Amino acid sequence: MTAVLLSPLYLLFILYLLRWVFRWFSAVSLIFSRKWFQIPVAVLYLILAGSLLLGFFIKQDPWHWIFKNIGNYWLGVLLYIALIVLAADIFRLIFKYIILRRTNWVNPEHYSARKVFLFSGGMIICLVVGISTYGVIHGSDTKKTVYEVTIPKSCAAGEELTVALVADLHLGYNITNSHMERMVRIINDMEPDLVCIAGDIFDNEYAAIKEPERIIATLQKIQSRYGVYACYGNHDVREQILAGFTFSGGEKEMDDARMLDFLERSGIRLLSDETVLIDDAFYLCGRKDYSRSRKLNDPRLTPQQLTASLDREKPILVIDHQPRQLQELAEAGVDLDMSGHTHDGQMFPGTVINHFFWENPCGLMKEGDMYSAVTSGVGLWGPNMRVGSDSEVVELRVHFSP
Repeated sequence: MTAVLLSPLYLLFILYLLRWVFRWFSAVSLIFSRKWFQIPVAVLYLILAGSLLLGFFIKQDPWHWIFKNIGNYWLGVLLYIALIVLAADIFRLIFKYIILRRTNWVNPEHYSARKVFLFSGGMIICLVVGISTYGVIHGSDTKKTVYEVTIPKSCAAGEELTVALVADLHLGYNITNSHMERMVRIINDMEPDLVCIAGDIFDNEYAAIKEPERIIATLQKIQSRYGVYACYGNHDVREQILAGFTFSGGEKEMDDARMLDFLERSGIRLLSDETVLIDDAFYLCGRKDYSRSRKLNDPRLTPQQLTASLDREKPILVIDHQPRQLQELAEAGVDLDMSGHTHDGQMFPGTVINHFFWENPCGLMKEGDMYSAVTSGVGLWGPNMRVGSDSEVVELRVHFSP
């Protein structure tokens, strides 16, 4: 319903931008005001603007894949077009009707509306192209982030545990085998004791995964002392998404058996409100995702229920896709909660807005006696770019000090 209500605003904004483009090119030269130029430009522009809908309704490949990918790039570009053009228009109106008319620091005889429009339009185009190009390149650059954690308990596995934490792979249109090869290389360089994947392994459409067999073979190369464990996230379910809005098409969102088969063949053990005692030394609990459980009407255990039967003398580690219920987890005796989901906002201004929605939007913090580690994630959701955030693999150096 929200998408339907917003669609007229989207259409108006698209037409507003098209008018702006025509005006700018006409200011460059009257040649560009002719139909032989404007008609092809309008057609190309409307294909870009309509790529979201085309990718949603066209199911036949390769067109479905092509328009889905174009739509993901377009979402990111459109965000910065909107922000920069609207900011420029507001500044232009302030300059024209307030500064120019009420001050003498600009000589009206030297003021040329056409020259100012040409210059500002050129700057806008350069900014949009520059920021978008940076975002695409930066989005595929995965770094390693290291956090030090000290748990005041003894651990039979040793005085230190190295945990590789990743999340939000979003395998599909944006993330392919090349991204996974970089991730696996970073993980293996850590020589981790344990690898945890905190949800959103998939991007809603299993069929969107390009070369799944190659990715499975890549994930099988992860090396760790105690293995690879994962929990599901809110996108690890089959559903249709258009510009961030979910459409069930009258069908209930369903588990996709291919996702679980993919994990099993990759050597990844899924924990769904389950706890394993590893090497008789520490516990690892994997929670059902908050949003996914609501979609599937599949209630998840509370933190107290999750840890009720555990020996709290042993370290308790939890993977939970969304960094929720931090206080409840701390009170339930959890020592380390590992999450993703937030993407650290992924793109400015989301990187700023993100901090208003989560107690721990990204990074390492303490909640009582518990550490909360939230990674910005390896992959991307929606726009195929990152601006103001990093794709990362987190290395948690967990020290035990009884």
